[in-house]
Amino acid sequence: MSISTPQNPPLAAALIIIATVFIAATTLLAKALGTDALGEALHPMQVSQGRFLFAFISISMVVAALRFKLQRPAWRLHIGRTSCGWLGITLMFASVAHIPLADATAIAFLNPVFGMLLAIPLLSERVGPWRWGAAGVALVGAMILLRPTPDSFQPAALLALSAAMIMGLELIFIKKLAGRERPLQVLWFNNALGMAIATVAVLPVWQMPSLAQWGALAALGTLMACAQACFVNGMARADASFVAPFSYATLIFATLYDFLGFGVVPDVVTVVGAGVILTGAAVLAWREGRQKPKAVTDITA
Repeated sequence: MSISTPQNPPLAAALIIIATVFIAATTLLAKALGTDALGEALHPMQVSQGRFLFAFISISMVVAALRFKLQRPAWRLHIGRTSCGWLGITLMFASVAHIPLADATAIAFLNPVFGMLLAIPLLSERVGPWRWGAAGVALVGAMILLRPTPDSFQPAALLALSAAMIMGLELIFIKKLAGRERPLQVLWFNNALGMAIATVAVLPVWQMPSLAQWGALAALGTLMACAQACFVNGMARADASFVAPFSYATLIFATLYDFLGFGVVPDVVTVVGAGVILTGAAVLAWREGRQKPKAVTDITA
């Protein structure tokens, strides 16, 4: 069921930018948890489990406060979407422990490109020259960031690339869920199932976090829930072609946080590769916005 929402482009842009602040912060926390910054490094699966656990708690509090009534979900779509989301975010968290946040974040922006490519066999969509061109540009940027030479190649960048591919598949499930269920219900089931999957997966590698790590895990999950809420509500209040470019601010904040938290300064390869990926992603977002206007929904409905 889709609920109409008044359009407000300035508010939409503000919400998307706020979401990018939160998302970049979660990658910083994941990096701190995956290194020895807060104690003995936690396994990426444990970081992912904490993300889903505390996001679920946060969203459940919203559901209870709003007395939101959950309807019967499309279980197969939810399980497919959440499985891809869990694996994608786990690989992303694993990558940021070894490569700069800017590199990992830029590579993650390939997920709409992979989503487009996967839509051909899975959704029987046709891809025109504009989409192919945008995808090609973005993939060239990814190759630049991967630094494919024996002396500079970063194997951990392949984790970020794999994460982008899997999150591209997640977009297919999200597209199938769109219009079937209210956004708040989608978020609740996503985090509930994610918590269940992550909890089972983490059992062999779980270790007792330090007090600081517990705090970071709680902050990571809560910030991710806030980011999801801001992003969905932002998308509801303006055309996708308008709001999509604002999501690229994630790269700016990730770079800033990495510099402030770990003293990492982006090199020329990072700047060039990220710029090429963002160009391709921006063209794709612009074209998609022109082709298919986005139906609007509200997370609080």
